[in-house]
Amino acid sequence: MTTDPVPELLRRATEKLEAEFAALPEHSIDADAGAMAEVLASVAHRLGDNYPYFHPLYAGQMLKPPHPVARAAYALAMNINPNNHSRDGGRASSAMEIEAVGEIARMFGWSEHLGHLTSSGTFANLEALWVAGELAPGRRILASEQAHFTHKRISAVLKLDFATVESDARGRMRLDALEAELRKGNVGTVVVTLGTTAIGAVDQLDEVLNLKARYGFRVHVDAAYGGYFRLIVGDLDEEARRAYLAAVDADSLVIDPHKHGLQPYGCGCVLFRDPAVGRLFKHDSPYTYFTSKELHLGEISLECSRAGAAAVALWATQQLLPLTPGGALAEGLRSSRSAALELDRRVRADSRFGGLTYGTPQLDIVVWKSNAGDSERASALAQRIFKACAARDLHLALVQLPQFWFEPVGPAESKPVTCLRSVLMKPEHAVWLDRIWERLRAACGEVLGE
Repeated sequence: MTTDPVPELLRRATEKLEAEFAALPEHSIDADAGAMAEVLASVAHRLGDNYPYFHPLYAGQMLKPPHPVARAAYALAMNINPNNHSRDGGRASSAMEIEAVGEIARMFGWSEHLGHLTSSGTFANLEALWVAGELAPGRRILASEQAHFTHKRISAVLKLDFATVESDARGRMRLDALEAELRKGNVGTVVVTLGTTAIGAVDQLDEVLNLKARYGFRVHVDAAYGGYFRLIVGDLDEEARRAYLAAVDADSLVIDPHKHGLQPYGCGCVLFRDPAVGRLFKHDSPYTYFTSKELHLGEISLECSRAGAAAVALWATQQLLPLTPGGALAEGLRSSRSAALELDRRVRADSRFGGLTYGTPQLDIVVWKSNAGDSERASALAQRIFKACAARDLHLALVQLPQFWFEPVGPAESKPVTCLRSVLMKPEHAVWLDRIWERLRAACGEVLGE
């Protein structure tokens, strides 16, 4: 474990918070400190049964430790435990949420918006598709076959017809396949993914918006994982750059601050470009209430109780690390992306592995397959390497992907192949890459008997 500044900083901040309420009569908390200590010791022991998500040698799933200021601010807010369903339940935290969400909207170029935090990206996407269904009842939802699986599930919950669109060998929605679905008609919304969870692929949002002008449909952007890369858009490849810049013209957008935004779980965010969609939510306020600056968050959300502490943590983090292209948060993203590009370069230079048939990582996820003959043997070898890496405290991930993404075979002949996958989303991964690579090579040498 690294040295943690949070306990001392939190102690000082707690004293300051207590001073804010010093005029109240004293009251005692009925708690058995000895019993609590025993329980917490047990909790600490149980929590040891985890992968070291906080450490740079954990490079598997999308697990990025929250910033120390986010942890401290969240814990500080829990002294009050505000509920951002209403102003009465969370006066300060509601104001913080409005400010923090406004900063996220401005990151995408939106001067006007309706938005709020949610308990997760899944619920944020549910709200976006619920609005889509209310505005275009009975019309279909389309999403790439590489879009997050929850879009299909959400559509089923909302009783909306859903269809998938084929992806290309870079994991992006195929525009010709999309247009074929559009020609069939009855499409209400197209979900565009800026950063798929499998490989970090970026759908061509700008081209989808061109199709919108011809066919007429809503565009919802799922940027739950990849949204913050808008801060380093100049570093991305040309196609990804155009897609991110086009987000200003989307109808709705989802981003997860609990991924690259350095927040604790769960903190999602949903944004609508047109504030007037607020009329669709159940409320008692007049229509103009939703374009005023005095938003009542409980009346623009399908969720009721929501953790005000999440808003406090996000606000504090964005105060320390503003959402500016040249800021420290952007530099962290730049570092993560450079680590991914370097790992991809090394993988491609190693005859034991094979990268995607074309295209380097668009964000900070790297995937590669073992060059071991057929897909069945390659999959088995990947699983053995995965275990050998874990024995060396290097934690990667496994993912099943189409064979034609890696080898010159047609989609019809392609078989699923289990691949190794690494999400290099910690800024420290760039510094640790040599050590990551050494452990990967050693694991491969053991498995292959080299």
